[in-house]
This record gives sequence, structure tokens and C-alpha cells, in this order.
Amino acid sequence: MKTWIKRIGLVVLALLLIVAGFAAFIQFSGLPTFEPIHMDLQVEATPERIAKGAKIAAVQCMNCHMGNDNKLSGMVMEDVPKEFGVIRSKNITQDKEKGIGNWTDGEIYVFLRTGIRKDGSFAPVYMPKYPLLADEDIYSIIAWLRSDAPPVQPSSRELAPTVPNFLVKILSRTALGPPPFPEEPILLPDTNDILATGRYYALAAYDCYNCHSADFKTNSSLEPEKSVGFFGGGNPMLNLEGETVFSANITPDPTYGIGSWTEEEFVKAVKYGTRPDGTQLRYPMLTHTVLPDEEIQAIYTYLKTVPPLQNEVKR
Repeated sequence: MKTWIKRIGLVVLALLLIVAGFAAFIQFSGLPTFEPIHMDLQVEATPERIAKGAKIAAVQCMNCHMGNDNKLSGMVMEDVPKEFGVIRSKNITQDKEKGIGNWTDGEIYVFLRTGIRKDGSFAPVYMPKYPLLADEDIYSIIAWLRSDAPPVQPSSRELAPTVPNFLVKILSRTALGPPPFPEEPILLPDTNDILATGRYYALAAYDCYNCHSADFKTNSSLEPEKSVGFFGGGNPMLNLEGETVFSANITPDPTYGIGSWTEEEFVKAVKYGTRPDGTQLRYPMLTHTVLPDEEIQAIYTYLKTVPPLQNEVKR
């Protein structure tokens, strides 16, 4: 009997040593690096692309990268959940030393798709990746980044680098590592198909599901519908005072979601932050006045097809 107890103890000890060794490897090895992906690309910066890129950037880039110099020179991201540590976004202005002025169009494209920088380093979980965004929309973002828009003009401002914690390191090597680089072109949806268009805006272009599902850690960038609590809200986020704010349930559940909202009420909430009862939405939900009504209406049409979740979010 004592021999079996001793053997079990040795097995448990061995497992503990393996786990401890793995944890030590993750902690001291830092973030993973990858073989840089080379892509030849030269984006034609048409006025239409610059305008479209500005609209996408207003939703996706501005709030995270806007520095105190009114340029996209980086900022301390106060609203990132504390479990990810203190996060400082990067300078993405046209400055050739501190920003991305020396990046090629292909390097920017690869980074937006995968999070892999031109030197092979990886931007982890707090930098969204866009594996589902249409090529044309990525071209539009690149065109805007190259434009005369004031926020992207060169700035030599540089913040201290983010020091990733253990959670960020392990997620970067497991569930939230770089998505695969697409093998085929990704096309825009048929504009005559309002449901497909709404799905594209909600999942790819404006990334709505990422905040409005249960948790950033359990979201799926490749198959958003498999995200835990898909659009059911409850994702713990922070306001600028450091208080936890849970994202809203925006499934069509009539009690806890937006099932009783009209299309007009949904548009008003997204554009101006006003709920049907007249109260104002709270940060980190922003107002999106740059979005045309027809795009928000398409999102509403899509959300009405999402499985309703009876998830009461404490607001």
C-alpha cells in the first residue's frame, strides 16, 4: 500500500514539475516571435479609399491610439481590463523612426491581418486582428494612414513599452495567437444582401461582437459565432475611472437584449448613445456619428437573426 502511495506521490510531483517548468518557460521567454510574412503590395490612395479608411479608423483605431498631441502617437489604455496589465498603444503616425513611416503597404497589411510586425514580433491580445476584413477595406485603412489626415502626420512621441504579463504571454502562445494568413482574397459582401452586409459590419469591419460577447479571452476572431456568450454581453471592461463596466446584451432577447428596440431606436443608440428610455449609454461604449444610418440598419437586421440569450447584465 505504501509503495502505491509513494508512486502516486512521485507522479504528482513529476506533473507539478512539468507545469512549473512550462510556466517558467512562458514567463521568462516573453512574447513569441514568428517568421515575417513578405507581401508585395502598393495601395492606390484614391479619395474614396481614404474616406472609407477614415470611417473605419474612427471606430477601430482612434480611441486606442490617440495621443495627447492629437495624433495617433499612442496612449495608456485605461479601459483595458486589469488582468491584462498596463497597456500602452503604439505610435502609428507617419514618423519614420517612432511610427510606421518606414513600413511598406504589404507590412501594414500583414500586421492588420495577423498581428505580426515586420520584424517578426507579435502584438498580443489587446491589439485586434482582422482576419475577416475585406481586402478592399484594409487597402482603405492603409490609404488613410498614408494620407494628409492630421491624426497620422509624423509625431516623434514615444511611450514606454508595454510589459506583457503572464496571462498575455500564455494567450499569445495558445488561443489568441496570430490567425493564419489568408490564402485567398477576402471580398466585400454583396451590398444587395443586407443580412450579409450587416454580419460583415458587426463581425469584421467594426468588431462589435468582440466587446459584446462574454469575454475577450474566449472570443474567436476566425469564427466569431463560436465566441462564448455571442453578443450576450457581460464582458468586463473599464471606464476611465477604473470602474468595471459590463458590456450590454445586444441579442434579440426581448427582456435582457434589444428584442424590443426598433430599428430607429438602435440607430439612435449607436450614433448618439441614447437608449429608447432616454438615458445615455456609458463609456466604454462610444458614439459613432461617422457611421451612415444604412450601415447601422444593416447591423440591426443581422442582430435580429442572432440567437437570443437571456443574460441579464448588471449595468
